[in-house]
Amino acid sequence: MPPKKSKPPLGDEKAGSSSSKADPSNEFITMAWNLTDMVVQKICEEEPWAVANVLKLLDDGCSIPFISRYRKEMTNGMQAEKIRDVAAAGEELKTVEVKVAAVFKQVTKSGKMTGGLKGALRNARTIEEVEHLYAPYKTGSKTTLAERARKLGLEPAAKVALDEPWKFNLNNFVKPSQKGLASYAEVEKGCQHIIADIISKDKDCLDKIRNLIKLNGATITSTKVKPKKGTEEHPDTAKFANYSAYRISLNSIRPHQVLAINRGENLKILSVKVVLPDNTVNNFKRWCELRWVKSSAPGAVQGLVKTSIEDAYNRLIFPLVVREIRSELTKNAERASIDVFGQNLQRLLLTPPIRGKTVMGVDPGFKHGCKLAVTSPTGNILYTGFMFLQPNNAYAQRNMIADVLHQHRCETIAIGNGTACRETETYFADLIKNGAFAPLDVMYCIVDESGASIWSVSPDAAKEMPDLDPNLRSAVSIARRLQDPLVELVKIEPKHIGVGMYQHDVSEKCLKDALDGVVEDCVSFVGVDLNVCSATILRRISGLDVGKAKKIIDHRDKNGQFINREQLLLVKGIGPKTYEQCVGFVRIFTQSSTLASSSHNADNDTKDEASSETLTKTGRKRKAPSSKSKTTKKAKTEVKPNPLDMTCIHPESYHIAEQVLNKTGSEVTEIGHLSIRSKMQRLLQTTSVQELAASLIGSTDTQCGVPTMQLILDGLQQPMDHDIRAEYEKPLFKKSLVSIDDLRRGVTLTGRVKNVVHFGAFVDIGVGESGLLHTSRIHQRLLRRGQPLGLGDKLEVKIINIERLRGQKGQKPKTKIGLDLVAVL
Repeated sequence: MPPKKSKPPLGDEKAGSSSSKADPSNEFITMAWNLTDMVVQKICEEEPWAVANVLKLLDDGCSIPFISRYRKEMTNGMQAEKIRDVAAAGEELKTVEVKVAAVFKQVTKSGKMTGGLKGALRNARTIEEVEHLYAPYKTGSKTTLAERARKLGLEPAAKVALDEPWKFNLNNFVKPSQKGLASYAEVEKGCQHIIADIISKDKDCLDKIRNLIKLNGATITSTKVKPKKGTEEHPDTAKFANYSAYRISLNSIRPHQVLAINRGENLKILSVKVVLPDNTVNNFKRWCELRWVKSSAPGAVQGLVKTSIEDAYNRLIFPLVVREIRSELTKNAERASIDVFGQNLQRLLLTPPIRGKTVMGVDPGFKHGCKLAVTSPTGNILYTGFMFLQPNNAYAQRNMIADVLHQHRCETIAIGNGTACRETETYFADLIKNGAFAPLDVMYCIVDESGASIWSVSPDAAKEMPDLDPNLRSAVSIARRLQDPLVELVKIEPKHIGVGMYQHDVSEKCLKDALDGVVEDCVSFVGVDLNVCSATILRRISGLDVGKAKKIIDHRDKNGQFINREQLLLVKGIGPKTYEQCVGFVRIFTQSSTLASSSHNADNDTKDEASSETLTKTGRKRKAPSSKSKTTKKAKTEVKPNPLDMTCIHPESYHIAEQVLNKTGSEVTEIGHLSIRSKMQRLLQTTSVQELAASLIGSTDTQCGVPTMQLILDGLQQPMDHDIRAEYEKPLFKKSLVSIDDLRRGVTLTGRVKNVVHFGAFVDIGVGESGLLHTSRIHQRLLRRGQPLGLGDKLEVKIINIERLRGQKGQKPKTKIGLDLVAVL
């Protein structure tokens, strides 16, 4: 938004007022476009009123999870991902507004602002366009050809050539002794540069070329750059072989191709060009001639303007258009890459937890051995140690592992997927096959260990496990990742969780913001128990941050468990707005809150007795309080649990939920039980959700829409152990493995999606190398309800090709495996 005018200093209002009139730099600029309309153009499938509401809610400080769940009536039911798109588009345009305001102020202050430049700035839609307009006026920048000509006084002549060509006469400007004006040709050249500058900044001209490109398209080409004499080829040149003589239309290029080309260009391996069709260029120049060349103009003037049009296109407009095309392609590719990373991260975070199992975590390794850690069903560390893949005493090590598993009744092993994973998997598969752990029914699972090593040496890890070797912390993390992936993965910076592609080629800030948003969505929608959660996961809840989460935990440690949600307002730093944003995503379960309530009220009684005793000892007379005053005091201090705090229903809708309970004849104690579900079903057989919502509008202060009513009905009926993660695929457990040498074309295998990229999906088929399921082999008819594949999906695939590659020096040979989708299991 444009900056506000600053007030004059106190006691100098008069002077400030007069200087404001005299000083043009105090002016401000407003954009010619409307923010909501521009966002609607980018997010074209959404209703304008819904987009406007989202932008207003975001400006009011509402978080995306809060808007997505509790403001559906205002957003037309937008999902969190779409709200995030609206937010991103709005921020991008606001950045343009701020940039325009800064440029306008700077150029106005220098006295170079013109009506044409102001109009062009008001219509600018991208940062690139603003930079193009501002470039000639930057302090210390090289003066443009047009600016040099203007300094020579040739602008009046250029305007005459465009507006009144019959009066055009350059002889009056010729000054033989002055450089730039020494001859008729030099004067004419100067006029040409000014006219070209005017044409290149004309809004209609820029709109015309953009529309022609949108209509006719463009072509992106990349060619291999020949190394200079005496220099060696870049070591990564082979990786860009597909793009060494590449040509693709603007509408067909995929995001991963854009990022690959950009990377090759940055490494000076590729040369990239944008080519416009001849008919686009010719139509644009013809349109410019009709606009700028007057038919009544003398032939010499017509020739000058036509030359200026050619100059404007070649030197100014085409380079600008190329920058815009490349910038837009890169922006869209980065956004798509971040979206894929975000979707993969979301699926990984929402992997269902493995409840009630003791797990042995194994962090594989060759030189320093494999790190082991056994954790209880609640994540407590029961054992840590080491093992080696080629031990000196294989029998003793086998017995040691068996003893640990038997001692802790552990039948589940989580193996990290890092270095030596395949060898470690083989080792345990052989032990299971040979009955080393009998009578235990031991199974193992491969767990993504991305970021575990980085986290294990972090200050947070040292604080959580101060007495544990950092090498062993990673094994603990791997075990806990299987038990509850969300709780463990939120400890790690999202960018370190390797489930994307080309993430190193995108803006680090954009990637961090997007991934933090995904983590916030996942944690918020799953919800946390306020009385048992850690600060690490609580800080990811909607509306909270590190500082506020710490204050909540400190309050809980000092004052005991929370009895109801309303007590959050007692925490220092949690005001009404923060409370509104976070409270729907935290739960307080009846058992813990009832115990806390009893303890809280007992503490209050103890305090009252202690206070009475102290007053008596000091000799002050104290009347025995009446029974009425006793009751009043208890009413003030007694805090009761609210069963609605166990649900996803927001406290702002509690009064509506209570009316729904009254309509069904239910008690709050029935929430989440079978009895209330049967009562709700009977109610909905006689009335629809719409009718139920409408019947409560007149009896409440807040109108209840259909989405809110549906949320309330779901919240009242859902079991207390309801977890949205249950609908996703559980981890895949195995007892044996398939060797890569056993693979043949036509063999059908079961696998799990390990990573999703723009050109397909990588599938773990249990042979140590992931196979590529290309988009051309993902048959739409086989997908569930047409939904795209996601991380963790269990598939049946057929091998269509196997290519064994020679490994680089010091590396193992790799195998490229091509897959075809048979079924989604």
